[in-house]
Amino acid sequence: MALTESTMVPLGTACPDFTLPGVDGRLWSLHDFHCPALLVVVMCNHCPYVQAVDDRINALARTYQDRCAVVGLSANDAETYPEDSFEAMRIRARAKGYVFPYLWDEEQSVARALGAVCTPDFFLYDGHRHLTYRGRLDDNWKDAAHVTRQELRVAIERVLAGEGPLKVQHPSMGCSIKWKAGA
Repeated sequence: MALTESTMVPLGTACPDFTLPGVDGRLWSLHDFHCPALLVVVMCNHCPYVQAVDDRINALARTYQDRCAVVGLSANDAETYPEDSFEAMRIRARAKGYVFPYLWDEEQSVARALGAVCTPDFFLYDGHRHLTYRGRLDDNWKDAAHVTRQELRVAIERVLAGEGPLKVQHPSMGCSIKWKAGA
């Protein structure tokens, strides 16, 4: 596992349009999300960094369910990493009780358009779907009991209050996205 930090995509960047299959059996597009904020989490099943925070992501989705839509997106090469296949995503989502759509970016085009490089990688968009936060969930991915700063939660609250982005944003870190060979 190679530790990778997220790239700091410029704030104000528009969310790329997408239509992707969800583990729930339906196609989801950007236009299905009508909340004042949208959080896109690039994640996967096998990454220990995602596994350490996926319950926190799910809790965040529960807390903000009517105000900030959360969508998980997996783009890893399932041929090389079968534990990240679409069927494995279904199993994981069911086992973890995800309350957010978990989408498969098989062609990896949405992850590339987002500027994602690691899992987890967090992208928060305002009501106009412009990027207002990209960075880490909080200041302790290893242990929720030792979190002292919940930067993503603060960023969501700022979007919902109509305030500008956080001045200081720390990159997320995790496993590199497993890009397809030659892609």
